[in-house]
Amino acid sequence: MDTDLAARIHRAAHLTGTFRLRSGVTTDEYFDKYRFESDPVLLRDVGAAVAALVPDGADALAGLELGGVPVAVVVAQVTGLPALFVRKRAKEYGTCRLAEGGEVAGRRLVVVEDVVTSGGQILASTAELRALGAVVDTAVCVVDRESGGRESLAAQGIELRAAVTATELRATAG
Repeated sequence: MDTDLAARIHRAAHLTGTFRLRSGVTTDEYFDKYRFESDPVLLRDVGAAVAALVPDGADALAGLELGGVPVAVVVAQVTGLPALFVRKRAKEYGTCRLAEGGEVAGRRLVVVEDVVTSGGQILASTAELRALGAVVDTAVCVVDRESGGRESLAAQGIELRAAVTATELRATAG
């Protein structure tokens, strides 16, 4: 773990209060991804850390709407891999595509997300990408909240690789 990066993410993004997560769980701790994604220096360093997690043999990155997109763009800059932008649902006009920026069929995609709690959006998006012919067996993220996402993804054949975990972020708060 890069303790300096973890401390910087914690300082920028850790909030306390009462928050409802996408999973429906209520928590007193929240990692506001937009706070590290909107800081160009911190985002560059986050991107470098996430890029180191991308497995060999990947054809492209699949950044999930909305928070995974800026991370995927920076990781693409570091790795040289193309970035695709995956919507929560295919748009109903124009190209009517789920993933913008290139084809998915027959390509090994690495899903890119910002913060993972239950892994629900990764599971939903991966199912759709696989239905379109993509090979997806790895997801990378900035923060793993350690709330069951890793296990849910593993049950569907997806390995989660995180730059930092919630435990590591909390350890830097002292």
